[in-house]
Amino acid sequence: MFFRQIVDDKLAQHAYLVGCQRSREAVVIDPQRDIDRYVTIARREGLRITAVTETHIHADFLSGCLEFTERHGCRAYLSAEGGPDWEYEWAQDADRVTLLRDGDSFIVGGIDIRAVHTPGHTPEHISFMITDRGSGASEPMGMVSGDFIFVGDLGRPDLLESAAGHAGEMEPSARRLYGSAVRVFELPDYLRIWPGHGAGSACGKALGAIPDTTAGYEKRFSPALAAVKGGEDAFVAYILDGQPEPPLYFGRMKIENRRGPSLLGPLPRPRRLTGAELLSVAADPGAVVVDTRADRLGYYEAHVPGSIYAPLSKSFPTIAGCYVDPASRISLVCEEAQVEEAVRDLVRIGLDRITSWTPPAELEACRANGSRLASIEVIDFGEVERRRADADVHVLDVRRATEFARSRIDGATNIAHTRLAARLEELPRDCELLVHCLSGARASAAASLLEREGFRVAAVNDIFTQGYRHA
Repeated sequence: MFFRQIVDDKLAQHAYLVGCQRSREAVVIDPQRDIDRYVTIARREGLRITAVTETHIHADFLSGCLEFTERHGCRAYLSAEGGPDWEYEWAQDADRVTLLRDGDSFIVGGIDIRAVHTPGHTPEHISFMITDRGSGASEPMGMVSGDFIFVGDLGRPDLLESAAGHAGEMEPSARRLYGSAVRVFELPDYLRIWPGHGAGSACGKALGAIPDTTAGYEKRFSPALAAVKGGEDAFVAYILDGQPEPPLYFGRMKIENRRGPSLLGPLPRPRRLTGAELLSVAADPGAVVVDTRADRLGYYEAHVPGSIYAPLSKSFPTIAGCYVDPASRISLVCEEAQVEEAVRDLVRIGLDRITSWTPPAELEACRANGSRLASIEVIDFGEVERRRADADVHVLDVRRATEFARSRIDGATNIAHTRLAARLEELPRDCELLVHCLSGARASAAASLLEREGFRVAAVNDIFTQGYRHA
């Protein structure tokens, strides 16, 4: 059996390519939308992808299952669990789709893949038991657990309510997750667990950084499974406490994945613009410039008016997904060698209208030629202390609610940067906003959005240390 975990480091997402080396057939589990890279790996290994499947309707990226069925003629195996509200709309009556219920199996060469209904993270969630019958095995080697079991954690059950807007679903989902988690203790200790995400994903609150685990290890050391031993009510209280605010774009991913993402085909190929051309494009209300420079001080000093600051780091897709309208025409400020990386990150979250890119050096040329660029004032926490008593100044803390609860500046408003775009009406427009986080990174993105939306802002580029804390 061929087995490969394929990782998107920015979304901390794991897809799996599983192949039979005798029949040369393969299946991809939980593919993202830019499927060419899975095809490339399979061809390199002498495999042909004939099947595709996924553990659930994803919230953090657009699925590649429809892309595989339409462009490569693959058969998709999708969950039929969860009830009518969680049916895949695009898969109903589709010729190349087989719907799976708990206990159903399908075969790829000599590999048996059995669906296990594991609701909680979502009602339709299934995990997959992988048995390599081609090598003579009669029991599963491991489970592809999707967003059910993570290393050291379980998938969060609150997203249907907190991200997708299904009121009243949080506690029932947590109780469904408890029922699934109880069954983990029935799994053999040797069973490998291959999760859908690693550390850094917003699909859990305490995910481990190693790529996989075993059922035995999780039963002994997972805090989430330890909470199961305290009974259902104690588990529900534990699993719902302290979950991070979900990125704003998660709700849109749920809708699009259920309906069926639009076919991507080849990656967008944005054209290069000069700095002057970029400034002209940026003046169009239907356009948005996404500035990916690593140097936030450089962005603060001079940037395209109305641009969104989203450095091309692990935070890039989250910031872009939360702050950029999918209908907008996107222009990137990035180096040529970074264009494809940025394009892939964006199309994975449904931001497809990437029309152009401009190297950062062009902005320097514009400034030298006298073109008008925008700037944002940069301050430290000492300056926050000096200003915050002024009536026309308001402190905005864009850290998570759990961070804010531990320690905060008196009188500050707390809105997590991932939810800011939906809560702008809560902020005063007649005040200057002093925007801070823990180190300045989240505040830089938030400040760019606020400036684009017409607020007066100063960005705190400083470390939030004990000396500046006011309980």
